[in-house]
Amino acid sequence: MIPFKDDNPAENFPIVTISIIVLNVLVFLWQYISPRGVFPTTFLYGAVPHLLLTGSTVQPIHPFMTIITSMFMHGGFLHLFVNMLYLWIFGNNIEDKLGIVRFIVFYIMCGAVAVYSHALTDSTSMVPMIGASGAVSGILGAYILLYPKARVHVLIFLVIFIEVIKLPAYIVIGFWIAIQLINGILSSGLDVQGGVAWFAHIGGFLAGLIISKIFFSIKER
Repeated sequence: MIPFKDDNPAENFPIVTISIIVLNVLVFLWQYISPRGVFPTTFLYGAVPHLLLTGSTVQPIHPFMTIITSMFMHGGFLHLFVNMLYLWIFGNNIEDKLGIVRFIVFYIMCGAVAVYSHALTDSTSMVPMIGASGAVSGILGAYILLYPKARVHVLIFLVIFIEVIKLPAYIVIGFWIAIQLINGILSSGLDVQGGVAWFAHIGGFLAGLIISKIFFSIKER
């Protein structure tokens, strides 16, 4: 089930959402033309769990700064495409609701919680985590809170056929978080090097639910 748009137009032009997408694409291109090479660059600016939790400074920037830099790096085109697709579909409405400044703060906070959610579940790992998935997961958390019944267009693959249907957001996003939870539980205790940071997605999603609720409550006063 792959979403590709929603029937929930925003009132304002999503300048921040588009800017984040552009920045992610530019950083992705930089990763692949960097003279250091993709993998060394990933280690230099990715969020390494052990370094984050110990504060060891073996990277060119402080480990805390990698919380930000890692959010704009990706491990491949598909990784980038999926994250930016979800950001494009759901991000404009959250930006519209929060406003530019609050949305930027919200995005970074969700990303930071996601990074530490992964780091705390794999504290000795020296494998860098990269990607916008945690921050985008936060957007999904806010979206399901605000627009649970918004209609989302999704592609359904039926063997050799592809069907387009509309589903409420709570089903689409609910299906997504269920996959994260199942995979997170199945990966617990396994000595896996690399792969998907499932708990980053879960942590980002929960952060999105909680932080957006706080932000919306403050805004309504």
